[in-house]
Amino acid sequence: MKRHLIIATAAAAALVAGGTVTAVAANSDSGSGSAQSSAQQTARHTAASTDRVQDGRSSIRMADDAGGQGDLREANAAKVTAPNAAAAALKAVPGTVTALDLDADRPGLVWDAEVLGKDGKQHEVTLDAGTARVLNQHLDRGDEDDRAQERAARNTSATAADAARTAAHRGTVTSVELDDDHGAKATWEVETVTKDGKEHTFLVDPQSGKLSAAPSQDDDSDDNDGSDD
Repeated sequence: MKRHLIIATAAAAALVAGGTVTAVAANSDSGSGSAQSSAQQTARHTAASTDRVQDGRSSIRMADDAGGQGDLREANAAKVTAPNAAAAALKAVPGTVTALDLDADRPGLVWDAEVLGKDGKQHEVTLDAGTARVLNQHLDRGDEDDRAQERAARNTSATAADAARTAAHRGTVTSVELDDDHGAKATWEVETVTKDGKEHTFLVDPQSGKLSAAPSQDDDSDDNDGSDD
């Protein structure tokens, strides 16, 4: 206590004299020690959070493809599969993955994941497609479509990862989404790309896990023949 009084007195005297003073205490009492410890913990936590987010860029640098064959280029470059991306997203935000998308719209290749968290909120998680490292995550306020998707997600037996694994033998999975565009109830819509560069869309029943071809928008795909696997 005397040491603090002396420092305060010296500081006051220096201010009266129009100068400055630097005081360093070799030891501090329990109160200042606790404050210092708390500040150090906050600094360490901030540093750890910054390290986790890094610079928001993927380890696989890839510009958006303007000449076609974009999905094939992305599929060939990605080192992280859709099921592994789903697992990484759930490690960051426990809950249910409702969508995955392999994306090169920004500098680098990433998996964009949407997760309905156990907190009841919709989260967006961006993952490095080369390492599965979390590059960014934030809350999504969502709209009416998202809320319908959330309701459907609560009643699924087959997960996004299950749907991706089911369709994987039909090509490299580039997108998985719980979608109600193909009927009265929501189903997993899975997009794949084959080695010849053709893109295909399949549906996976969220209850049974059964794979079927999606209704064709056109007739350029042999896979869209309405047959089941």
